[in-house]
Amino acid sequence: MSVHTDQFEVRTRGKGTYEISESIRRALRASGLREGTVTVFVRHTSCSLVIMENADASARTDLHAYYERLVPEEAPYFVHTCEGPDDMPSHIRMTLTGCSEVIPFVEGRLLLGTWQGVYLFEHRRAPHSREIVVTVMGE
Repeated sequence: MSVHTDQFEVRTRGKGTYEISESIRRALRASGLREGTVTVFVRHTSCSLVIMENADASARTDLHAYYERLVPEEAPYFVHTCEGPDDMPSHIRMTLTGCSEVIPFVEGRLLLGTWQGVYLFEHRRAPHSREIVVTVMGE
């Protein structure tokens, strides 16, 4: 079994989902491996990774609206607000969605479903530069 690790950066414009599937594919191609798993990890606590519908953007619009209602900003019970009213909600949203995804691959191709894409889910209002680590394990 071989292991290949790669990193890339995603610059966000603030809250939203940013598809990173092609960057993951590039890391997989660079590995030269044909079969195994890809682990994608985001090195931050105020954004997350999701596998989501990639054919109809309205699905992601609904996802964004749902999280705005589920974890509202400026809730009076939040104590951790040193970086603003979106600080604690962004951390909670990250724990609900997660900071990593594992995707199998065969013949050098990710086994995502027809309508699946991998997205960085930015939970902060301001633009950020996010670091993504991709570890490819296989043969």
